[in-house]
Amino acid sequence: MRFHQLVDFLAVAEEGSFTRAAARLHVAQPSLSRQVRLLERQLGVVLFHRGPGQSRVELTAEGAALVPFARRVLADVEATLAEARALAGMASGRLTVGATPSLCTRVVPGLLAAFHAEHPGIELHLVEAGSHDLVPQVAAGELDVALVVLPAAHDQVATTPLFEDRLVLAVAPGHPLAARPRVRVEDLDGLPLVMFRRGYDLRTATLAACRAAGVSPKLVSQGGEMDGVLALVAAGLGAAVVPEIAVPPVGTLVALPFDEPGLSRTVALARRRHRPLSRPAAAFVAVATAYDVGAAPAGGAGPGRGGATGGCRA
Repeated sequence: MRFHQLVDFLAVAEEGSFTRAAARLHVAQPSLSRQVRLLERQLGVVLFHRGPGQSRVELTAEGAALVPFARRVLADVEATLAEARALAGMASGRLTVGATPSLCTRVVPGLLAAFHAEHPGIELHLVEAGSHDLVPQVAAGELDVALVVLPAAHDQVATTPLFEDRLVLAVAPGHPLAARPRVRVEDLDGLPLVMFRRGYDLRTATLAACRAAGVSPKLVSQGGEMDGVLALVAAGLGAAVVPEIAVPPVGTLVALPFDEPGLSRTVALARRRHRPLSRPAAAFVAVATAYDVGAAPAGGAGPGRGGATGGCRA
């Protein structure tokens, strides 16, 4: 098995077509087909169900099983190349960072700016997704590191807690609860709530807190992303449980803390277990660990971050 055969196989798997894969790789389709068939012979399995002309193909069970392996190999090679480039003082290189939407709204901009100021030659790529999506991508080697919300259990991923992120109830200034200094989880009983889409950590945390308190909020809207949820709250549709860092320091929203012990989540840095970090990734970890979330300017983190100790979904 040769490296370029895995590249060819993965291109066909991702494009679902030998024709599109050949165009993507800038090679002749017969050459691409020949390399994939050679790989199949070497492995002793059929990787694709081929239709007439091979214009459209589908992975077999064996092919689907090979995809994550191929991605890990390619990611390892890219990491090795990045490390080799980093030996020249990180004058160039690439770093792929994952982060949840709420962190991308307020924390990640300042964190990436701080990293770029120290390592301007590193090309930064940001992947925005929920923790449930980011953790498998870290395990597969598709991301160098990711900022996720705990728990994030995966046998191929190690996590390092960065800070405790307080959750608040966001309401419009004219909301009936807006003048109160704080609220209780019990206040959510029957309260119109704007809810995030399924898979959001915030949705899970909010509904779990309501169940524990024996209350049932009224879900007036579901399926939103962070920006959309905040916009609906500002328009007066309902309230929403959000991270304090996601609420703009000034504007059309009021952030109400919950009574002690309150609601919070732990933001952590996720990396692939049992594999040394590339030098760019290690440098990012150092910056993230030292990054002062509480002192970040507007657009980088919100005010009143009580308890933040460093680093950068809800």
